[in-house]
Amino acid sequence: MQDVKILWADDEIAHLKAHILFLEQKGLQVVPVTNGEDAVAAVVEDEFDLVFLDEHMPGLSGLEALSRIKLSRPNLPVVMITKSEEENLMADAIGGQIADYLIKPVNPNQILASVTKLLKGRELVSQRVTVGYQQDFRNIGMAFFGEQSADEWIETYRKLTYWELQLRQSDERSMREVHEAQKAEANVNFGKFFTHNYLDWVNSSPGKRPTLSPDLLPTHVFTHLGQGHESVFFLLIDALRFD
Repeated sequence: MQDVKILWADDEIAHLKAHILFLEQKGLQVVPVTNGEDAVAAVVEDEFDLVFLDEHMPGLSGLEALSRIKLSRPNLPVVMITKSEEENLMADAIGGQIADYLIKPVNPNQILASVTKLLKGRELVSQRVTVGYQQDFRNIGMAFFGEQSADEWIETYRKLTYWELQLRQSDERSMREVHEAQKAEANVNFGKFFTHNYLDWVNSSPGKRPTLSPDLLPTHVFTHLGQGHESVFFLLIDALRFD
């Protein structure tokens, strides 16, 4: 685990010097801070692979710092360190998307085990996602140049969106760049498909074309009216993405 950079926030960080030295001897870089405010600022200013966060700190608490950290780095793993095993605390922490939690007092081997579990797990996820996308890449690309229907284009978009979300968990920046290029290519080819077919769709009757804006009310609202329903609500969300 060379080149791994860890942020450790604890108001008693001076008492954890032996733990930090142990991790550094294992090749890990540890940046210590003594409060939640400094932890949030460090995450904004620098890149870290993992954060250890003490729950009980004066000023900004661990849970409050966790919420702010997740706003700027939603995919950054955070390990909460607490003196309490209270169920509501862990529920709050898990709801705040912690990756793991440890109960004080912690020993250096516990810390190392948590680091190994989280970072090795992320590495395995990254490898799985990369291989999966590589296998699907050709099939998605070939679909651009075939005679796809509107429904098939929707399915292609679903696949691209799925891999976009998966690749956000990956450390393979080059693979994310490949995906962005493929998505841009899909946009160009879909634009050609839409331009080629739009006039035919406009001149076709509903049911023989993709759902267009004039079809929304007759297809999805009017069919429910007069069938004994007391109220019919129609909610339109424009530009809704699959992710």
